[in-house]
Amino acid sequence: MDAIVFLNLSNIRYLCGFTGTDGALVVTPGRNCFLTDSRYTTQARGQVCVEQITEYRLKIDGIVDCLRAVGAKKVGFEAETITFATLEELRERSGEGIEWVPLAKQLKTLRSIKTIDEIEAMEKAAGICADALAEVLPLIRPGAIERDIALALEFAIKQRGAEEKSFDFIVASGERGALPHGIASERALQAGDLVTIDFGARLNGYHSDETVTLALGDVRPELRRIFDTVLEAHDRALALIKPGVALREVDAAARQYIADSGYGEYFGHGLGHGVGLEVHESPVVSPRADTVAEEGMVFTVEPGIYVPGLGGVRIEDMVAVTSSGARRLTRIPKDYRVLAV
Repeated sequence: MDAIVFLNLSNIRYLCGFTGTDGALVVTPGRNCFLTDSRYTTQARGQVCVEQITEYRLKIDGIVDCLRAVGAKKVGFEAETITFATLEELRERSGEGIEWVPLAKQLKTLRSIKTIDEIEAMEKAAGICADALAEVLPLIRPGAIERDIALALEFAIKQRGAEEKSFDFIVASGERGALPHGIASERALQAGDLVTIDFGARLNGYHSDETVTLALGDVRPELRRIFDTVLEAHDRALALIKPGVALREVDAAARQYIADSGYGEYFGHGLGHGVGLEVHESPVVSPRADTVAEEGMVFTVEPGIYVPGLGGVRIEDMVAVTSSGARRLTRIPKDYRVLAV
C-alpha cells in the first residue's frame, strides 16, 4: 500500500488519539495526516499525534486531495467499516489514478493485544460496575420492573464516573431469561425467578462487559441445575486459557460440557468476544475462531443455556491473558446467589 485510509473512529482513536465523532486518518510510510472539519480542528491540535492536521469542508474531497498530495496510487481501506456508497464516492472523486484495495483480515487484529494502560481502563470500568450492582442489589426483588433495574444501574455507573454504558443493559427474568439479548422490559420480577443482568461501563473510551444471574428466592430444581451447568462450563473454559491455546478449544471446553449435560441445543452463540474501544472486537472465541490466545488479549467468557418457556442462565467474566494463564478483570462473584424475597 502507498497509503491506508481509516474512517473507523475506534481505529482512529487507537492510532492517533482523536476522540471526536468525525474525521479521517491517512497513514503512509513516511507521513500521517489527520483530517477533520472546523468543529474539531482545535480539539485535534490538542489531541492528535500525527505529522499533519488538515481541515476539510467535504470529507471525501479532503481525503482524495491528501492522497494526491503524497502521490498515492494503491490505497487500502477498512473493508468492514466503509460503506459501499462511501467507496463509490472515493472512486468517483479519485478517478482511475488510485486503486482502492479492501483490507479486512489484515486489520482485524489491529487492536487485539492490549497495553497495560488499556487493561487498567477496562478493569476500572468493571470495578465501577461491581460497585453499581452492589448499590442496586436491594432493588432486585419481586415486583420490581426490569427496566427500572436497568435505569438504576445506568444511573449508578454514571454517578461513579463512567462516560457511558457499554450497551443497552439486559435484564431478563423468568421465562425471558431464555432470550440471550433480552433487553430490559416492563416485566415485573417474581419470586422463584432467575434474573440475568448483562451490563458494562465505558471509561476513557474502553468498555467492560459482564453478566451475572441471580435467584429470587427458591427456584425450580431444573433452573438450579442449569445454573450449575453454566457455572462449571464457565470455570472449565477459564482454567484452559493461557498463551498458545487455540481459542476454539476454549470454546469447546465449555460447549462440550454443556452438551454432555444435555443442554447442547440451548447454547447457540460463541463463548466470547474481544473487548476494548469497542464492546465487540477481535478476537472471537467460538467454534470458528482461527487464532490462539496471546498475552495482552482481553475477551469475555460467557457460556449460557436458554430454554424457551422455562428461562435461562448466562455467566460472563472479562479476562486478560497473562504470561501463564488468565486474570479476571471483572470482580462480581459468579457463584449461585439467592436474594431474599
